[in-house]
Amino acid sequence: MRFIKHLLAVATLGLVAATAGASPAAPVNGTDYRTLDKPQQTDSGKKVEVTEFFWYSCPHCNLLEPSLEAWVKKQGDKISFKRVPIAFRDSFVPQQKLYYTIEAMGKVNELHAKVFRAIHVEKQALDTDAQIAAWIAKQGVDAKQFANVYNSFGVQTKVQRAIQLQSDYRVDGVPMIAIDGRYITSPSLIGKSLGRNVSEDVLHASTLQVMDWLVAKSAK
Repeated sequence: MRFIKHLLAVATLGLVAATAGASPAAPVNGTDYRTLDKPQQTDSGKKVEVTEFFWYSCPHCNLLEPSLEAWVKKQGDKISFKRVPIAFRDSFVPQQKLYYTIEAMGKVNELHAKVFRAIHVEKQALDTDAQIAAWIAKQGVDAKQFANVYNSFGVQTKVQRAIQLQSDYRVDGVPMIAIDGRYITSPSLIGKSLGRNVSEDVLHASTLQVMDWLVAKSAK
């Protein structure tokens, strides 16, 4: 089932699975991806902008992350990749601030995957300011500097911008990927069209295949 806003309390819900061997080699608008009614402005120049909407506590975001990271590296200079942490309710805001703080401190490569691991493998709660501060202190990060950035106007501004982007892109579930400010796709969207009983790895591979196609389409 799709991990949606109204089912946030059930964090272990599975994505809709897909039929064995299915692969969207020729993606269909409205089935494998959606075209936004109102295209959003991008600032990536000649590169294709790719934006991931995610939530650290989402199990599906956690499972997609390694494949997505490898895909981004493979794309190289063809794309400009961005992440936007979402907030379906106020309790999500500390994790938004966490992401934007490590981004501002230049520590995404060092800490982003560790946050997912802490939550989903080590089963640590990172939902409040205090929990995040306690965890970050154990990562070899200057706690005072982190706190200053975490509580800064700059991070708060980015949080407000994320909330606006979430609305503009009509994000109702994560993970969700936006391509070139015009197209939206996700494992759950593709899973609905593929059927049942396929592993999440296959579903992710299909999602990345659709993303390849959308990047190529946008680059033309």
